[in-house]
Amino acid sequence: LSGFGPEPAQRALAAFQPWRMFTAAWVHWSASHLAMNLAGAAALGVLGWALVLPKAAEHAWLLAWPLAHVASLAGSSPAHLGGLSGTLHAGAAVAAVWSLRLGDGRVRMIGALLAAGLVLKLVWEWLRGPQPMPGTDAVTWPLIHLAGTLCGAAIAFAMSRRGR
Repeated sequence: LSGFGPEPAQRALAAFQPWRMFTAAWVHWSASHLAMNLAGAAALGVLGWALVLPKAAEHAWLLAWPLAHVASLAGSSPAHLGGLSGTLHAGAAVAAVWSLRLGDGRVRMIGALLAAGLVLKLVWEWLRGPQPMPGTDAVTWPLIHLAGTLCGAAIAFAMSRRGR
């Protein structure tokens, strides 16, 4: 169930074992890594419920999931991906874009704050580069977070345009 990364042999696996675009999110390097990702997923679930995001936003997130992993192959990332971080960033971007495009005043404000927070986080991570995650065996990879955010935002933008 391991994911794939930028190594030529790993990239070749993407063509012959496309399920790895999904299963990489299920592999975690430690119990604390899994717990952090599950907490992030729960937070996004609560956010989506509170913002009353439509079913189409869920579909946008689902589409962004494998695309974020594929997009991360374009640059320097680990030889084996694991965890939900790219997928969670895609979900946050979907929530931000959908809220900004289709929400009322309060929902748009939340979407703007979420989008600003994502941008600041991505810039900060990019400047620092890959970093070990304290208490885990995992490493934060800025490219994976950026790929997830961009894929989620692009798909949400396209799908929310249809919803107007």
